[in-house]
Amino acid sequence: MDSVSRHTPEGSAAPAARPRGRLWLVLAAVAAVVAGCVVAAWLTFQPACEWTRGIEYGRRHGEPLTLDVLRPRAANGLGIVVIVSAGWRSDPDTIRPWLVAPLLRRGFTVFAVCHVSQPKASVAEIFADVSRGVRFVRTHAADYRIDPDRIGVGGGSAGGHLALLLATRGGPGPADAVDPVDRASSRVQAAAVFFPVTDLTNLGGSVEDPGDGGPPIHYRAAFRQEPVDMAAWRPQARELSPIHHVTAELPPVLIHHGDRDTLVTLDQSVRFRDRAREAGAEVTLVTVADGGHGWLTMPLDVMQFAAFFDRVLRPQP
Repeated sequence: MDSVSRHTPEGSAAPAARPRGRLWLVLAAVAAVVAGCVVAAWLTFQPACEWTRGIEYGRRHGEPLTLDVLRPRAANGLGIVVIVSAGWRSDPDTIRPWLVAPLLRRGFTVFAVCHVSQPKASVAEIFADVSRGVRFVRTHAADYRIDPDRIGVGGGSAGGHLALLLATRGGPGPADAVDPVDRASSRVQAAAVFFPVTDLTNLGGSVEDPGDGGPPIHYRAAFRQEPVDMAAWRPQARELSPIHHVTAELPPVLIHHGDRDTLVTLDQSVRFRDRAREAGAEVTLVTVADGGHGWLTMPLDVMQFAAFFDRVLRPQP
């Protein structure tokens, strides 16, 4: 007789207790499954890596320019530079391994590059600084055990804009520069980005579009455009627009962009893809249905970024 039966008065329906016991077994099994899923998720999004923080790669306006290095245990010898920038503002405290977990799990060494935030630094200065970040990584490739000729870049929004500027404008520094970092190339061999600004000359109906071809409404200070000087803005906007620097030499690019993004409209990525096709370059645009300026399943998209980098950066047999 089980313990429940021993404590049940004679004549009562003792068998009714057995389903209750089975219920506890079911609940325990469910709890075990949930716990297993939590552990699996933790292992998936917290891959083991060596995390070196705050490496100074330069200075701007008296402030250090820093990058973090996240190196997985089973490194594959390839590096991905991730531009930490939102609204052309950068905060090293936002760097988290789980954000780049799919890259780490495939063996990529990740370099999270930060910059001095606007308006203290202009967007032009910021681009110069993240370019130096790539040059720094390439100069120290042997130290980080990566191939200096196979470096990818990623980012979202402003970070995506800067990443595509690197993809379209990256190249060797001045040959007569005293600092060897400044002489190195800032060229990247692939780019995977979220909802990037690609054309500052035509903001295409964005909530930041002033309607006259001028700078983004709330980012004028970032472009040194307060007050707006259209004569100065037009060449600057073109210079800082990736779409105006697309050539057949553009490395492979993957873009994920939501069709409901009102801050950086999908049109920015569509026109960039079309311009690349005209030039004979490879740009893949994935349109996310009902996606705004960010969506909950973006970590799954990073898995696709990791697969893309694996395909285009790994040496072919």
